[in-house]
Amino acid sequence: MKQGRELSVSVERWPIRGEFTISRGSKREAVVVVVSVRDDGFKVKGECVPYARYGESVESVVRGIEACAPDIARGLDRTALQTLLPPGAARNALDCALWDLEAKLSGRSAAELAGLASLHAVETAFTISLASPEEMAARAREATHYPLLKLKLGGDGDEERLAAVREAMPKARLIADANEAWPTSDVERLLAAARAAGVELVEQPLPAGHDAALQYIVRAVPICADESVHDRASLQTIAKCYDAVNIKLDKTGGLTEALATANEARRLGLKIMVGCMVSTSLAMAPALLLAQDADFVDLDGPLLLARDRAPGLAYISGRVMPPPATLWG
Repeated sequence: MKQGRELSVSVERWPIRGEFTISRGSKREAVVVVVSVRDDGFKVKGECVPYARYGESVESVVRGIEACAPDIARGLDRTALQTLLPPGAARNALDCALWDLEAKLSGRSAAELAGLASLHAVETAFTISLASPEEMAARAREATHYPLLKLKLGGDGDEERLAAVREAMPKARLIADANEAWPTSDVERLLAAARAAGVELVEQPLPAGHDAALQYIVRAVPICADESVHDRASLQTIAKCYDAVNIKLDKTGGLTEALATANEARRLGLKIMVGCMVSTSLAMAPALLLAQDADFVDLDGPLLLARDRAPGLAYISGRVMPPPATLWG
């Protein structure tokens, strides 16, 4: 195996434009962990977001990555990485860095390595944070150049939020994310309100682990699993409860497993959403490979930041362009 690869890890803090709010709380900065790997004159990076909802902390993710340094030095590849670390943020950062390294060393693009044609731009949702109906409507009006809006919901007051945004933006496409906040007794009523507002998809209405109840309700709008799905292993038990799955690299543990999870989800008849955490263009770039034929794309993380890294991704009229090779891939 190739010797001498060097691994380093850093923690970065990126201020959010205003405040990002979901049903579980608010934050004003994105804290990301960045992996750097040096080999044969190349320096490549991967980015992840530790997420407390999944039992992760910045410290635990950094420790998990640093523990892989001896294996990286001995030439660890993406295949071996899948068994070295579990799905999650730490493996994601390493996996994405190794994709970029493989591309740089081979002189081929990451898309080519994944068996894809040249990447094309994709339409991404733009997120409207949870707030009062009036505030969400005002923020939606400010996002007129994004044809697809994603509304963060929180339970009480969601009917009013949906109606207010639809009135403010009669022509926009809408999807919504409840982030596990809806009581089981209210799901059918709130789905009906979502349908009345023209919402095309609702993410994770119930807490993960309560999915079975969704088999027995009237789905006025298709339902997408997010917190209930992480990788291929979690798909089988929830496939009958949902119409779609939100695949995020920080959940699957990188692009390698994300591509396999998407293939399995398609086999099970589920639609695909490609999502993200609030993070920089470095985290979005690998997900663009996954997003090429997705039904819904939500890769707006950099748009929610006060600033992005350079070079970053270009967003034009609600579409995100393929990444420059100097960023990733």
